Amino acid sequence: MREQDSKLVTMQAAVAAHVRDGDTVAIEGFTHCISFAAGHEIIRQRRRNLVLARMTPDLVYDQMVAAGCARKLIFSWLGNPGVGSLHAIRRRTEPSALADGERLLEIEEYSHHGMVGRYVAGAHRLPFYPLRSYSESDLPRVNPLIRPVASPYGDETVWAVPPLNPDVAIIHAQRADAEGNVQMWGLLGCQKEAAFAAKRVVAVVEEIVPTETIRADPNRTIVPGLIVDAVVCEPFGAHPSYVQGAYDRDNAFYRAWDAISRDPVATEAWLK
Repeated sequence: MREQDSKLVTMQAAVAAHVRDGDTVAIEGFTHCISFAAGHEIIRQRRRNLVLARMTPDLVYDQMVAAGCARKLIFSWLGNPGVGSLHAIRRRTEPSALADGERLLEIEEYSHHGMVGRYVAGAHRLPFYPLRSYSESDLPRVNPLIRPVASPYGDETVWAVPPLNPDVAIIHAQRADAEGNVQMWGLLGCQKEAAFAAKRVVAVVEEIVPTETIRADPNRTIVPGLIVDAVVCEPFGAHPSYVQGAYDRDNAFYRAWDAISRDPVATEAWLK
């Protein structure tokens, strides 16, 4: 590989170059391989007015909302998995809990299938994604972007969600080469779909390996280097979530965050 082909940068440089105020940012990972390190660097760089998209917002988005990074959340299930609520987000979505000068956090809610469908439509550059699962749901009443559509092949009506094309997707995986060919195994979530849907892609990995290693085991490659803008080697960058084959989920941290996030003063101290 020629040196000029390398996309390897520091986390600080990747966020500085590819995450901009006002962007729609997707940090994906379904309980597994969530790039907390990227979320923390976005907090350090004081990005503002972000639209945060994620299939399952958990601690990383609670922290980013608490730090004042976000104006809107696009999501499906929301909570501290196995523990309870996300209290920083709750304080920004309940008018009675807003601090002086704070604005309500905008929310746009879907089912898991709806969020995956939005990424798939975005990745395939489709105008919408059809699905059945809203037929007995209340979500279309509160989200006008979930719309009924007539089937072109019969009398059936289904529901449609619009494409989601984030300005930047940040994914975490076990390994990549310096050209950005990303390999991941275990629970994939919708990292691949989010990456292909996004305008810019930052890949954070546990280790950098030679391109020959990638080519010797191509079935593990979920994202090719041709769509990746930056590669960051950040061991333990998914902590407190887990990375299969590297480290387990830090359940104690998830439990501790519940107490921290309930108290605005404790939350601010933790962020500092």
